[in-house]
Amino acid sequence: MNLPDIIKFVIDLLAVLLLALGIKGLSKVRSAREANILAAFAMLLSVIGLLFYYLRTEGIRTQSWAWIIVGTLVGSLFGTLLAKKVPMTSMPETVALFNGFGGMSSLLVAMGAFIYPFNEGVKAGSLESFINDVSISISIFVGAITFSGSIVAMAKLQGWLSTPGWTQLKARHFVNIVFGITSLIAFIYLISGNNGSPLWLLVLASTLLGIGVTLPIGGADMPVVISLLNSYSGIAAAAAGFVVKSQLLIVAGAMVGAAGLILTQVMCKGMNRSLISVLFGGSLSAQTTSSSGSGEYTNITSCSVEECALTLEAANRVIVVPGYGLAVAQAQHTLREVTKKLEQNGIEVVYAIHPVAGRMPGHMNVLLAEADVPYEQLKEMDVVNPEFPATDVVLVLGANDVVNPQAKNDKSSPLYGMPVLDVQEARTVFVIKRGMSAGYSGIKNDLFDLPNTSMVFGDAKKVLSELIGELKDLGVGDK
Repeated sequence: MNLPDIIKFVIDLLAVLLLALGIKGLSKVRSAREANILAAFAMLLSVIGLLFYYLRTEGIRTQSWAWIIVGTLVGSLFGTLLAKKVPMTSMPETVALFNGFGGMSSLLVAMGAFIYPFNEGVKAGSLESFINDVSISISIFVGAITFSGSIVAMAKLQGWLSTPGWTQLKARHFVNIVFGITSLIAFIYLISGNNGSPLWLLVLASTLLGIGVTLPIGGADMPVVISLLNSYSGIAAAAAGFVVKSQLLIVAGAMVGAAGLILTQVMCKGMNRSLISVLFGGSLSAQTTSSSGSGEYTNITSCSVEECALTLEAANRVIVVPGYGLAVAQAQHTLREVTKKLEQNGIEVVYAIHPVAGRMPGHMNVLLAEADVPYEQLKEMDVVNPEFPATDVVLVLGANDVVNPQAKNDKSSPLYGMPVLDVQEARTVFVIKRGMSAGYSGIKNDLFDLPNTSMVFGDAKKVLSELIGELKDLGVGDK
């Protein structure tokens, strides 16, 4: 092993270790920011190591350097602008887009390796040649599915694309099977050493398969799809690593793929949905229109912000349940002002975090961390559920399906069996909501009809701002 090989091995090993530490750190809100920087540095280190290796062993032509520099500058500028401009509410769409970019990168690398092979010394028909062809085919297949599926997911989350009615027909399965079989045939032809048409057929069929599988899936299941596509992007990257003979890319892709699969399993468990039902069951809301839970509300109680403030003033313990409505209203900082006043008055405040609240795992944690909410006050569902019976007031802000009692009481409900927050067991529940629209599941929320629940209608930020004024008038926070 010569010196460039040794240096590259050391750099790759260091990058893998830093990446592993970065992924581990992302599991905690406290360390997530530093972990993200650590992982980004690991990727930068790997790129530097790769460039150094090729510069010392094979040399990089002036023309190649120009492409590398231009690509680096454009990508860095685009990434910086996204990081600065994308609001927290659009983070799930951004994650979906990044998954798509990862899939497209692996797809382009594999296509380039196929069209312009750089392993001229490899004998045709040898095991090494076969492994190379299989790696290219897998990278193209998974990369194309990841790219097209991620773009569809992003468009659906952004509201640019709805779920067409015809995609709920059972005939869609036949169409997707056709795309799958076509991809398999092209895959087999490609690994058999055929050139030309099989490559483009595999790209086209895989792209259409990604669209066909993702398009029927409704918004309620989209977080699961995003985490699964994240896993796909890792698999595609690992396959691309075999193509370009990069151990670092293989290891990093495998780590991302495994992490994505674990996250997908956690998401499915949190939503009481199997992965098969998510991928092939179509839109959840489309299946629930005939459910017994889709009836009208009969016992709604609404109240003013003043009444809410009076009840909060007399409370000893308050639990806040954040949901996507809080993120849409960008009301996390206003909420923090409200809870600070309550805490200054000697009232205990905690936040109940459902694993699938918002549009992606950890969405609420990041949102509240942005408002400097102490990490100790964030409690997971299993920890906080036993505490609701001893709670005076629960503030539900924009959450819907994750607080629906149907999940425990109504066996005919599509939510039945889904783990939910038991907010109905508290003495008083205030639901701050714009209107009576249903959540992603498309069914009514029985919580709203309960006698201990009061609706405070309005934009979350506006209502919370008014609540601050009412608390001030009551002298809350002055003690």
